[in-house]
Amino acid sequence: MDKFVSVIIPVLNNIEGLCQTLSALDKQTYPSQLYEVIVVDNGSSQDLKSAIAQFDRARLSYEECPGSYIARNQGISIAKGEILAFTDSDCIPEPDWLANGVKCLSSVDNCGLVAGKINFFYQNPQRPTTVELYDRATFLNQKKYIEQYRYGATANMFTWKKVVEEVGYFNGELKSGGDKEWGQRVSRHGYILLYSSDTCIAHPARSSWQEISQKIARTRMGGYEVDRLSSQSKLLFYGRKLLTIIWRLKPPTKSALEKLKECDRSLTVIQKIKLLGAILAIHYQGAWVEIEMYFKNLKYIF
Repeated sequence: MDKFVSVIIPVLNNIEGLCQTLSALDKQTYPSQLYEVIVVDNGSSQDLKSAIAQFDRARLSYEECPGSYIARNQGISIAKGEILAFTDSDCIPEPDWLANGVKCLSSVDNCGLVAGKINFFYQNPQRPTTVELYDRATFLNQKKYIEQYRYGATANMFTWKKVVEEVGYFNGELKSGGDKEWGQRVSRHGYILLYSSDTCIAHPARSSWQEISQKIARTRMGGYEVDRLSSQSKLLFYGRKLLTIIWRLKPPTKSALEKLKECDRSLTVIQKIKLLGAILAIHYQGAWVEIEMYFKNLKYIF
């Protein structure tokens, strides 16, 4: 376990969450002389410098251009480690997070990235909101991301710096979906992608409709841009998007049942009904975002 690791955290304000993350990183079982923590300020109005000063292992960098992926690229550009570990300013790594992530990344030859497990937690564990239940059932399923979509979310991801140097940095133009685009690029280069169930971080579930609405809009717009940039034909892209939009207009029966199965078995009937209503409402909100983007950008085909 002699690999030096650079932990990269983009942040926009959120001092309280960042301090929790940095505190957890100070308690890692990985040798303290073998890792650094790079916090990239992406335009915060809060005084991050004073907050970070209390953590000896953390250093602050800056990226003025808005976007978490271009901020991560700034962190990569100054990283000293041969291993890069990514997390977010609202995540709390387990004490053995670094040790297990490095071990998994080093366990097989030609490993391109490791996606670690993300455990959600609620503001009130005894009374999770409907939105919190939806967030947990819908997002950041790293095992599914690796096996079905060939990427890992940057809330909990490890890679080699040499992999980044070969396949390229994150696409800084993307505001969402950059981890998916980058992970799939790694996969196309022939690298192995692994899921690690014991490389864990805790992540707060979104608790309000505003938060989940912003998340849905951001992910749909990000997915739209990833597909657009990867398509070689504008006509083919818009044709496929139209079919996707039509398909999304049908009730999400199958995915709704899958989400209900993935939820806690202790949910009451009322909670399940509320969750089902949230699934339907958010599904059609996402479809509306795609419809708006489609017709807004349709002019670029001509």
